[in-house]
Amino acid sequence: MLVLDQPDKGANILSRGMLDEFERHLDSLASDVGLAGLIVASGKPGTFIAGADLREFVASFGTPSETVESLSRRGRTLFARLAQVPFVTVAAIDGICVGGGAELAVWCDRRIVTANDKTQFGFPEVKIGLIPGWGGTARAPRICGLGNAVEMICGGEPLSAAETVRRGLAIGPVAPDRLLAAAIDEVRESVRTGSFLRDRESWSRPIAYSEQELAFLGATAAAEIQGQTRGQYPAPSVALEQLIESAALDVEQACIKESEGISRVFGTPVNRALVNVFFLTDRNKKDRGVERSDVPASPIERVGVLGAGLMGSGIAGANLRSGLSVAMSDANGTALEKGIRAALEDASFDRRVKGVHAAKLLEIAPRLRWTDGPASMGPCDLVVEAVVENIHVKRQVLERIESALPDGAFLASNTSTIPISRLAESLRDPERFCGIHFFNPVRRMKLVEVIRGARTSDTTVATAVAYAKRLGKMPIVVGDGPGFLVNRLLFPYMSESLELLAEGVPIQTIERAATSFGMPMGPIELYDMVGLDTAIYAGLTMFDAFPTRIRPSPILPALVKAGRLGQKNGKGFFAYGDGSSKKAARPRPDAQSQSIVDRYAKAGPPLDATAVQRRLFLPMLLEATRVLAEGLVRDVRDVDLGLIFGIGFPAFRGGLLFWADQVGLPTVLEWLKPLAEHGERLLPTPKLIEMAEQNRPFYPKASE
Repeated sequence: MLVLDQPDKGANILSRGMLDEFERHLDSLASDVGLAGLIVASGKPGTFIAGADLREFVASFGTPSETVESLSRRGRTLFARLAQVPFVTVAAIDGICVGGGAELAVWCDRRIVTANDKTQFGFPEVKIGLIPGWGGTARAPRICGLGNAVEMICGGEPLSAAETVRRGLAIGPVAPDRLLAAAIDEVRESVRTGSFLRDRESWSRPIAYSEQELAFLGATAAAEIQGQTRGQYPAPSVALEQLIESAALDVEQACIKESEGISRVFGTPVNRALVNVFFLTDRNKKDRGVERSDVPASPIERVGVLGAGLMGSGIAGANLRSGLSVAMSDANGTALEKGIRAALEDASFDRRVKGVHAAKLLEIAPRLRWTDGPASMGPCDLVVEAVVENIHVKRQVLERIESALPDGAFLASNTSTIPISRLAESLRDPERFCGIHFFNPVRRMKLVEVIRGARTSDTTVATAVAYAKRLGKMPIVVGDGPGFLVNRLLFPYMSESLELLAEGVPIQTIERAATSFGMPMGPIELYDMVGLDTAIYAGLTMFDAFPTRIRPSPILPALVKAGRLGQKNGKGFFAYGDGSSKKAARPRPDAQSQSIVDRYAKAGPPLDATAVQRRLFLPMLLEATRVLAEGLVRDVRDVDLGLIFGIGFPAFRGGLLFWADQVGLPTVLEWLKPLAEHGERLLPTPKLIEMAEQNRPFYPKASE
């Protein structure tokens, strides 16, 4: 039994050092003629192997393709020995087994998985712009079938233990305390029957697929990949090509082709960007939100949510889904009834059936109660205010909540733009108050901004960060100010789209430029999703704070006056139907809204997609440099994490600041020169000029 347990790591990672040690053990075992089997297991509960060491990968960026192929060949040749030694090899998997760990496992003769909720098996390499490089694309399809392998490897999503067994990749699931016994039984049974030798022979041959079957699978999978990636993520297509073209080869030739395939994606701009995103998220998992390690985070078990609208019900649903007890309140009885129903549906939603899971609903419902006001919410560890985005209303509500809070409880506002310090002015204990800004829709959006007011304590911040992580979110701590981080950077982008409309640039030109850059939707459709009336209120806050950079547009008020509020009532810049469906229809061009836009548009010079993209994203970048200069964020990486997971900034660009580094800051200055006529919002900031002159990037290294 070979137990993997890196003493200095929370999870086993396949570093060069671990591979060297693994090789030494195989060398010592290879000559043991009396050995019946080798069981490879982990000494870390909940984790088998969490993949390869990405920091070592980053160190190899920029190496020649021959070197990349050699690195791939080294790992694959080592793991292939597990299918060549004169004894049975079994991977005993309890917990996460992904990436290089899954490749080690598929080279074993057998894999056994536990019925542990943490057990996962998969090949997520495409999510960092790579393909499996240690034999995964060659070995997996010969074990579980080509169709299953295409779905796993090109999609990158891990399988549960039960699904891993169903796909034919493993035996089990077994109880964790039965794992070793089950592995020993499998060794003895495989030796008795000789089945492992027959499987080795079978899995070394080409896959039995006709040309027509391969063509059909390739075409349908390619169409699915194109629909998912819009051609902006090349790794899934390279993986598919590898799987389809290698099916007719023996496993050794398929492995050689795999090494050639990984050299095509390794170190590309997309690979570098996605690895940067991995490091952003990895850092966030470890960040407590405060610099001092001795600051405690108070446990949160009972949460009050005041406001049962779209955001309030979403926040309540997230809490219920994470096992917390929730008290909901709203001044409007009809809104409260609707919000309760939405929270329960949200918390019990099952993606597999695309609807409410009845058993889950019965388990969750007793943890939700509703009240007629803050005073009757009962004992709560934390209350989150989520009422209308109006400073006067919020202040009144927060004062009422605070007076009803038990000693030691925390108070938070879900405001998206109003400074926390201004909301705290009338509170008795502002140290226990902060912003906890969820993003819409709460169920899907992982980002949460934890906003520190002028008097917010470290304990409050640490508690809010730990609470957000309990909900499965990615919290970033930001300083106080209008729009905080994400909305402050988003508004210049959205505001510029209105400026472009006023200059006569067609709506579809603006939308296509944004989506071709990689945004999930264009800024005009985003206005409709946010709500045009909501955007006006939020815009006033931003204009009051930054009047020289945020220009009020007459277009939004004119659309609202015409009764066009966006997706919420089925008509904004685009038409969506009658607004009654929970899921908005696809946006359609609308003659009435276009006629309103045309009233305020002046004919200007035509702009191509590149020019429009620069107009949209450079104001956002300039605002980010102001944010950094003001110290609004604790780390440059929080800017990119916030934009990727808060507004959908394209991950394949690595983040706004990472993208600027790849472009080069001197180049950014050149792009800005012809735009100076548009005023301060497009003038280089002192920080940008200084960094460009010193040739100093935002990121010293992609991995830092």
